[in-house]
Amino acid sequence: MISRIPTVCPYCAVGCGFYLTRSGMEYMQDHPVNEGSLCPKGNAALDVLNHVERLRYPMMRVGGDWIRVSWGEALDRIAEEMDRALRERGPKSIAFLGSAKCTNEENYLFQKLARLMGTNSIDNSARRCHSPTIIALRRILGTPAMTNPITDLALSDCILVFGSNLAENHPVVARWILRAKDRGAAVIVADPRVTPTAWLADLHLQLNPGTDIALINGMINVILREGLESRSFIKDRTKGFEELDVSDYTPERVSSITGLSAGDIVRAARLYARARASAIVYCMGITQHSCGTDNVTACANLALVCGQIGRPGSGILPLRGQNNVQGACDMGALADFYPGWRSVDDPMAIDELRRLWNAGTLPLGRGLTADMMPDADLRFLHVMGEDIVNSDPTVSRRREKLRRGFMVVQDIFMTDTAKLADLVLPAAAWAEKEGTFTSTERRVQWISRAREPPGEARPDLWILAEVAARLGFELPSDPEEALAEINQAVPAYRGISRSNAGARGGIIWPCPHPDHPGTPVLHTERFSTPEGRARITPVHHTPLERGSPEHPMILLTGRVVLHYNSGSMTMRSEGLVKRDPESHVDVHPEDAEQLGVADGDAVVVETEWGRARARARVTPRQKRGTLFMPFHFPETNMIASELLDRKSLMPELKVAACRIWRGE
Repeated sequence: MISRIPTVCPYCAVGCGFYLTRSGMEYMQDHPVNEGSLCPKGNAALDVLNHVERLRYPMMRVGGDWIRVSWGEALDRIAEEMDRALRERGPKSIAFLGSAKCTNEENYLFQKLARLMGTNSIDNSARRCHSPTIIALRRILGTPAMTNPITDLALSDCILVFGSNLAENHPVVARWILRAKDRGAAVIVADPRVTPTAWLADLHLQLNPGTDIALINGMINVILREGLESRSFIKDRTKGFEELDVSDYTPERVSSITGLSAGDIVRAARLYARARASAIVYCMGITQHSCGTDNVTACANLALVCGQIGRPGSGILPLRGQNNVQGACDMGALADFYPGWRSVDDPMAIDELRRLWNAGTLPLGRGLTADMMPDADLRFLHVMGEDIVNSDPTVSRRREKLRRGFMVVQDIFMTDTAKLADLVLPAAAWAEKEGTFTSTERRVQWISRAREPPGEARPDLWILAEVAARLGFELPSDPEEALAEINQAVPAYRGISRSNAGARGGIIWPCPHPDHPGTPVLHTERFSTPEGRARITPVHHTPLERGSPEHPMILLTGRVVLHYNSGSMTMRSEGLVKRDPESHVDVHPEDAEQLGVADGDAVVVETEWGRARARARVTPRQKRGTLFMPFHFPETNMIASELLDRKSLMPELKVAACRIWRGE
C-alpha cells in the first residue's frame, strides 16, 4: 500500500473523507464537507477490516452444516439455481436485494442482471428510509434528491429541522448549522424528543408524534394570512397553488393537534418565511410513517410557497442514512425505477436502456419491494450486502419464509440474514475495492483500493460478473468500465469519471459532460419536471396510531450516535460496543414513577406486533406518554409496526402503540 490513500467513510451518507495509511487513518483536513472531522463511527471505521469474524471463503449449507466450497462450485450453483427457478416458475419467482453499502457500479450491475433475467423485483434499503423522498420529490420537483449541498447550510438565515437528530447521527452537518448560528441564523427543530439537535434550536417545537403535516399546514396558513408568501415565485415557477387550501389549519386548531402553542406555530412560520434564505432539513422522523410521502410533500409545499428553493442557503435537504443510498437509487436498484429514475411503467423511458443493454425486452411494472419478498412465492433470492432480518420488521417476523427457495448472500460478515442462506459468499469491504459512492448531497466520490481483502473474499463487482457469465451475459468486472456504462445509462452521471470523482471531494451531479464542474444547487432556473414548474400538491393531516387501554403509550424509534443501522459493523467495534452495549428504552421520569420503573431496570416493551426486552433509561428528554428505542438492536425491529405508506410502501417504523413493565 502506498503511504496515504484517500477514501470515504463507510457509514452515513455525509460522505466524509479521510486517508488510509500503513498505520491506520489520517484526517483529511481539506475535504470540503467534513474538513478533517469524523464522528465516533467514522473514527472506528477500520475496526471491521481486520475483524476475526470476517467472511473469508465461500460457504454452502449442507444439511445443518456449513462447508467450505471453491468459488467455481459456488458460482456454478448460483447459476444453476437461478436458471432452474426461471425455467420452472418464471421471472416472478426470483428477486434481488441490492445494498446502499455497495458502490454505484456494483448496484448498477446488480439491477441490470435482475432486469436481464426478466424481473423488476430489485430493491435496497432506501425502501425503509427515504422511499417517500423518492416518490414525493420526483413528482413535485422532478429530481428526488437534496437540492443544496451540506455546506450551503452555513449560508442559511433560517434552518428548519424536521424529524432529525443530526447532532448525533449526522454530526458533521451540525457543524455547518452552528456556523449559520454564529452568523445569526435562526434554528427551528420540530421533534417530539429533546435531543442534542433540539439543544441547538432557538425554537424547539416538541410536537406530538405524527403531526408534522398539521404543523406545516398551520405554518402555511399563517404565511398566507400575513402575506409572507413569495407571490412572484408561485406565479412564475409553480403550478397547483390555487388548489392549496389550508384555511382549516389555524394556529389554534393546529395547537390542539400538535400539542404546541399557537404562538410558537406563528413564530416558526414568520421566522421561516421572512428569512432571506431558509433551508428545510429532514430525516426519517418525516419519512418513516404511513403518511411519509405526504410528510415530504408538505415540506416541499412550504418551501415552494415561500420561494425558498433554487438559491444558496435555501432548499430541501433530506439526510440519507447509508453511505451510498442515494447512489443505489440513482443506479436503479429499486422495484419501481430503472437507472436514471426511469419509471418501470413507462416503456418509452426505458427504451434507451433496452438498446444500451442489447436486450430484446425489459420487464414493466413494479416488482416486489423488500418488505414484500418474504411473503412472495420466491424460488431464488440474491442478497448483496443487506442484513434484512435485523433491519426490516416484516422480514424479522417472517424470516423462515425466506428459506422456502434458494437464497444467496454475499457480505463481509455472517449476519443473521446470511445464517438463513443456502450459500454465503465473502465480499470485499469498502477499503478493499474500487468504485464510486454518492453522498446525501449528490457528491460522487471515487474510492481506491487500499488493501487486499482477507482470504478468498472478492469485490461484489467481480462476483456479479462471474455469475452473469455463467448465465450468458457479459458484465464488466472493472469499475471504470462499469462507470463508463453508467455514463450512458444515467444522464446526471454522464460526465463523471474516475478523474473528477477521485479529486478531493469528488463532484456533485448533475454533471452532463466531462468538463462540467458539477451542480451544487438544483432548480436555480427551472425544475426538472416536464413543464419546468414545481407542483404544489395539497396534503392533509390524518391521525396516526394512538394509545389504547391495552397499549397506552407510543413507541418512537431512531438512531443513536455510537451505532449504525442493524449493527452488523458497529456491533463488531469493541470501543463502540463498550460504550453502548445493549438495547435501552428512554422513559420520562413521571411515566417511570407511575409505572414503577427505575433507571437501569430490565423492562419489557410490548406492541401488538411483539415483545422486546431492554434496559430502562429514565430521562426528562423523553416526551411524556412516549418511549424511545434505538433500532440498531434487533429487539426494536421485532416490535415495530407493519403498517405501510401506500404511496411509497414505506413501513410505519416511527410510531407504535405500546406498553412497558418491569421484568427480565
